[in-house]
Amino acid sequence: MAANPSIQLGTDGNWAIKEDNLLAYKKDGTRFFNKEFDFTRNTTATFLDQNGLIQESATNTPRIDFTDDATGHLLLEPQRTNLFPYSEYFSQSYWTKANTLITSNSEISPDGTLNADKLIEDNLSSTKLIFKSGIYTLGTISVFAKKGDDNNRLFQIRRDGGSNSWSWFNLDDGIVLKEENGIASIENYGNGWYRCSFTPTNSNGTIVFGISNGILDRAVSYQGNGTSGVYIYGAQLEQGSYATSYIPTYGSTATRNAEVCNNSGSAQDFNSEEGVLYAEISALVNSDTTNPNRGISISSGSTNNTIFIYYQSAVNRLACILISNGTIQFSNNTALFNVDDYLKIALKYRQNDFALWVDGVEVATDTSGNTLSGLNRLAFDNGAGNDDFYGKTKNLKVFKRAMSDGELYLLTVPQYQSYQEMATALNYTL
Repeated sequence: MAANPSIQLGTDGNWAIKEDNLLAYKKDGTRFFNKEFDFTRNTTATFLDQNGLIQESATNTPRIDFTDDATGHLLLEPQRTNLFPYSEYFSQSYWTKANTLITSNSEISPDGTLNADKLIEDNLSSTKLIFKSGIYTLGTISVFAKKGDDNNRLFQIRRDGGSNSWSWFNLDDGIVLKEENGIASIENYGNGWYRCSFTPTNSNGTIVFGISNGILDRAVSYQGNGTSGVYIYGAQLEQGSYATSYIPTYGSTATRNAEVCNNSGSAQDFNSEEGVLYAEISALVNSDTTNPNRGISISSGSTNNTIFIYYQSAVNRLACILISNGTIQFSNNTALFNVDDYLKIALKYRQNDFALWVDGVEVATDTSGNTLSGLNRLAFDNGAGNDDFYGKTKNLKVFKRAMSDGELYLLTVPQYQSYQEMATALNYTL
């Protein structure tokens, strides 16, 4: 007989938000019971809605983001600041143009309005750039870009000074063509728009957005035609090893505060003697030394009694720990996965019976250990308000009884919506 969750969040795409709260629930027959989370983020923040458009979430309101799935996910991020004071107004003198000109409000941007600019090359034999000098911050540079009227034009993000880091992007196919002294990535935002990101190894000097006619050198000089170019929108420079959600700026830098989501449930929703914590989650990045442990827990409000599933700072490292009355009873920190992919994770606990399951595979067990006491809180942290979870959550459930191996397999095994999807995921040729 399948177990019924005592708390669930996001199942089948059921999401409900309001200021200060995220709605989780318990379903008993046809009745629903409120198991809401407390939520704080003392600034606005952006997200991608169901129509594929960038929207702004109000202060202290959770974000349900649809960037990479149709049913949405809870998006939780650390604090970041956009250090470009003019993220959308490239005609401003803040941005220096070299052999290019800007035509403002030339294209519908990823937020659905006519506010994207076109970066147009001149008709000389020259390098085609827009840049900002004098910024000495190590971090990630990102900007939304869309091909113009010439598919041969490539797009560049570059950082001059020190080791001279640069990257090139193909906006026709949406691929990274080259990265030198840094890590580049590209993400499809629909309607021809891509978010191009680059994390250079150096923090010196000039930040450049450039155009090429197909050559992938650092500085490309070519004969322009005076009309070709690329559309650009939403530039961002943030201190961190990866790009987070877009932070718009209008004349000064802007900060999105960190998000905290906790305090769902009460003692009656948990069984301290046995149960399962299940999560379908994805990390924002496969390694984060700034936020080394990022996880989800059931606890007594402290780390003396806690069940904690978390990402570690090491590359693609998933870990778990169960502490009873201040003593570790079960721990595993050797599970290596692609943590920036969604994983279905279940941690089972019962006296002398512990197991970690991931995507239909039992990856760790222990047949010796005690259970817990006083469990009364489900939270996106370590149980004591630290090690906040930063990532994407599609599904979260708490069960008040331990499950069999067969049940845990069915709970965590990947599910496919079609034969073709299954074959593709398993690398079969159709």
